[in-house]
Amino acid sequence: MSRIGKKPIAFPAGVDVSVSGQTVRVKGAKGELTFGMPHRVAAKVDNGSVVVSREGEDRQIRALHGMTRAMIANMVTGVSAGFEKKLEIYGTGYGCTLAGNALQLNCGFMGRGGKNKPQFIIQVPKGLEVEVQVAQARGENDPARLTIRGCDRQQVGQFAAEIRGIRPPEPYKGKGIRYHDEVVKRKAGKALASGG
Repeated sequence: MSRIGKKPIAFPAGVDVSVSGQTVRVKGAKGELTFGMPHRVAAKVDNGSVVVSREGEDRQIRALHGMTRAMIANMVTGVSAGFEKKLEIYGTGYGCTLAGNALQLNCGFMGRGGKNKPQFIIQVPKGLEVEVQVAQARGENDPARLTIRGCDRQQVGQFAAEIRGIRPPEPYKGKGIRYHDEVVKRKAGKALASGG
């Protein structure tokens, strides 16, 4: 990881990076992020880029050096371009809608919600934006689609994982919530036993 840590992080115009003690603050068009660096790791802003350095050569500090550099690089990308995760919901009648700041999901659970009521209502965390492209799944090849966007890579990934965890894809019919680029290994169903 130390080879990664040595690479300077260039930041574009419109992004402001400041280092105060062990705190790095990155501000841009998409928002503002802060990160507390571990001890024995330091960063400085030098001529339009951020350079991360470390004190010592032991294994743990080398790993923290690379991790710190990756975190700051993700912050720069997040406040300038942002991050997004796309989810697809497979299953006839499955779907999602957005009501204000609440994401409403229907994904095949019996006894939850009731007629014309969502089975799950999830509040969208502050700093994230959810866009529903297709609200209702219409078959095996036409899923409901939504996109989660934000400047904090960890927050975007965590919220997407929480939504997917409500109904992970099952291997027989492929029903459930999956990432846009996720491949679900399908299994053959049980063959009918011949009566004798």
